[in-house]
Amino acid sequence: MMYGNSRGISSRQDTVHDKLERLLERHLASGFERPIPDVAREAFAKVMADHDASMPIVLDAGCGVGWSTLTLAREYPDHFVIGVDQSSDRIERGKPGEQAPNVRFVRADLVDFWRLLHLHGVRLARHYLLYPNPWPKIGHLSRRWHGHAVFPVIPLLGGELELRTNWRIYADEFALAMNRLTGHTDGVTEYQAPTPLTPFERKYRDSGQRLWRYCTDLRAHPGTGPA
Repeated sequence: MMYGNSRGISSRQDTVHDKLERLLERHLASGFERPIPDVAREAFAKVMADHDASMPIVLDAGCGVGWSTLTLAREYPDHFVIGVDQSSDRIERGKPGEQAPNVRFVRADLVDFWRLLHLHGVRLARHYLLYPNPWPKIGHLSRRWHGHAVFPVIPLLGGELELRTNWRIYADEFALAMNRLTGHTDGVTEYQAPTPLTPFERKYRDSGQRLWRYCTDLRAHPGTGPA
């Protein structure tokens, strides 16, 4: 089987990181002041110029080759679906045929793109984080999205948020971090992927790995806070 030989996550960490809550408190207290580069502002302005304000927005954060973005665009034809990835090579490959008219792909750093959405008062209808890099080494906590200084901005974007991962600890940490910021108590569930959204999801599924999902509804969450 072509996709049946993927190894699972290997880590010395066997539970939620004991420094996560302290890191969250520090990020909430200090905010995030890194300047947003002009190239990010230009990419953001370009994609938002195509947005019809009557269309709800779906964000595929870290879209990779964009399979998931195109699938989401077909599933939500009345939504404006944005796929963001840092790699222009990933964005440009693996998408045969005509693209859906309600899709836009953006080469950008997610950290900048999330902050720009918030700074411009954009609220999402749906927000997907599909198989982000788990950074499984114990010392890499601050590289995981829930340990990054940008994390407090994510719930401020609203929408129905869905995270998928093949590392249960990542999902548990993300759920704990979201609970601390929003009070939401949604749990992590095991997920079956009969129709994979991404190449990673297909690879993990076909390798017999367990997949995990965290979902929460942030539509009522107040869109104010640190940028």
